[in-house]
Amino acid sequence: MKKGKALLGVLAGIAAGAALGILFAPDRGANTRKNISRKGEDLADAINDKIEEKFDELTESILGKSKTRKPGDSPESGAKS
Repeated sequence: MKKGKALLGVLAGIAAGAALGILFAPDRGANTRKNISRKGEDLADAINDKIEEKFDELTESILGKSKTRKPGDSPESGAKS
């Protein structure tokens, strides 16, 4: 989970830096709003891609574990009754 938090921190830093850079750049208000909107969409796309990647990894992990279990095994087979 540390990699995920680090990536989220990097993405947040990039977003904050981009937003501050755009806000302090000498440009017209309409252009600035378009730039902020575009950067926000780019960041949302990057986050969605990362979420899909992690979801796929989790799905593969779960499917891999379920394939190694035998049909008669129960998930609680290690627990004492």
